[in-house]
Amino acid sequence: MGKGTTELVDLLILLGMGAVVPLGLALVGEPGLARVRRLWPLAAVPGALSLWLPRGGPAAGCALLYALGTLAIALHAPLRLARTRSLAPAEVAVLTALAAPSVAGVALVAERSGYPLFGFEPHILALTVPHFHYAGFTAALVAGLVCRAARPGSGAARCAALSVPAGTLLVLAGYFLGNWWQFAGAAVLTTGMWLVGLVTWRELRPRGSGPGTGDPVTARLLAVSSAVLALTMLLALWWALGRAAGLPHPTLTWMAATHGVGNALGFALCALLAWRRLAAAQPGTTTPTEATEAAR
Repeated sequence: MGKGTTELVDLLILLGMGAVVPLGLALVGEPGLARVRRLWPLAAVPGALSLWLPRGGPAAGCALLYALGTLAIALHAPLRLARTRSLAPAEVAVLTALAAPSVAGVALVAERSGYPLFGFEPHILALTVPHFHYAGFTAALVAGLVCRAARPGSGAARCAALSVPAGTLLVLAGYFLGNWWQFAGAAVLTTGMWLVGLVTWRELRPRGSGPGTGDPVTARLLAVSSAVLALTMLLALWWALGRAAGLPHPTLTWMAATHGVGNALGFALCALLAWRRLAAAQPGTTTPTEATEAAR
């Protein structure tokens, strides 16, 4: 990657560390995560510092502190599973969201140390970090929230909550199994994200400006978060298919500037802010799902 692309990727990672993860943690509603969120700057600050230090021991040490923070999040996945004893689609998505940042944390440590983890060069590891902040953490979390808040029995919402985690895992497997596996992962993930956008647009966006909330800003944030997925995920499919089939496809620089920025700002940040506003708009609710139920 060129210097400009590296700097852009670093900015996306910073946004994920400093805003997306803490915003998302506040939406999970898992006992114990409130403390992790309060202490999150102890992980995010050294993680951010690691991006501006040259590769080596100090940068890897700062990245390790961030990785420990992501591990603290991941440990809540088995705790939540033991507590809920549920593998319903929405729960599968939330469990995936809790585990995903740890993959980013491990990749960051390896990249900042210059170590080719599993044989992958640092620039590949650098791209893994934002991917598991946005496609891994945010997309899975939002898919779970959408599944819970959608009308009972919504097949599209249930499919989204399962296909987003499945697509993310297939993309990860593709790093080891080949480009066609990555394309399969991109196809499954895209299907899930398009369904998230569809359900958000048709069902949840109208509630954001309905009588239960009276907040058109929430509706606009939901609209942007769903609409932007139509383009950004199409770019992901194009890139993955081009690599697998040897066809012309966007460069990494172009993907970072379009797919990466679009998903980070247009989808992730807008969606998380909208869900926070939904929760805040309903006194007495503790989760965004309860807020959307109350707005019906």
